Amino acid sequence: MDDTFSRDLYLDDLKVGDRYRTGEYVVDEESILAFGRQFDPQIFHLDAAAASDTFFEGLAASGWHTAAITMNLLVTSGLPFGNGVIGAGAEVSWPTATRPGDVLHVEAAITDIRRSRSKPDRGIVTVVSRTLTAGGQERQNLVARLVVFRRGGPVDSTRP
Repeated sequence: MDDTFSRDLYLDDLKVGDRYRTGEYVVDEESILAFGRQFDPQIFHLDAAAASDTFFEGLAASGWHTAAITMNLLVTSGLPFGNGVIGAGAEVSWPTATRPGDVLHVEAAITDIRRSRSKPDRGIVTVVSRTLTAGGQERQNLVARLVVFRRGGPVDSTRP
């Protein structure tokens, strides 16, 4: 992750083909278990020994946990949008399971930009994000439609 990361790009600054790479996140067993207990209490997210006899053949993070990690990486070190990462819809897939010890990062690319005709202060930007391990194994593929404002649009109240 670059210490100079800042959220300063707006709709007019973006172009199709722009690419971004996030910092890294290390997935540990305890976070998989904690997320599973709270949000997705299935045996393959709750018990490493019992998970060995399941479809996953071992402890696996919930896909929703992987999605949450992806969001964290995009917000903290990936998509430098001036008004935040604001979802307007998405398609997500998990080609392989996230495992304890995985070191994840996200590679994102802008594939479409549509300026709003009815709300000229914004547009919808399509971003394809691939969540990958250090070895290049894809854990998640996300095609998200994001609301991005033009410079001078609404101020993001979450900015420090």
